[in-house]
Amino acid sequence: MLSITPVYAALIGLLFLGLSANVVRMRFKHRVSVGDGGSQDVIKAMRAQANCAEYAPITLLLVAMAELQGGPAWLVHLLGALILIGRSLHAYGFGRTPQIVLLRKNGMYLTFAALLLSAVSNIALAF
Repeated sequence: MLSITPVYAALIGLLFLGLSANVVRMRFKHRVSVGDGGSQDVIKAMRAQANCAEYAPITLLLVAMAELQGGPAWLVHLLGALILIGRSLHAYGFGRTPQIVLLRKNGMYLTFAALLLSAVSNIALAF
């Protein structure tokens, strides 16, 4: 049974909800119903949301599988924290004008670390 991963999944879900609300806010602000309307603000909001949607699900799935395989709690917390902090830093750095490149870059590093370590952990736990 999963007891740790759902907490990180829920927190990332809240992050995604915030990013989605920002897309809606930008659409209203720039009066864009479909697509990006050529607005850089709408494009940025859409990409911040989409970027989270591209990385969070596969990484959370791998974290859950590590937990289901009996990975130690410290490992599951580490993997969950890496993806949560990584996605949060990236979204914040990317969403600012001007962008905070250091936060965006470090967010990607943490996200890639979470993805890589989750994948390797699952392979190790399977053997």
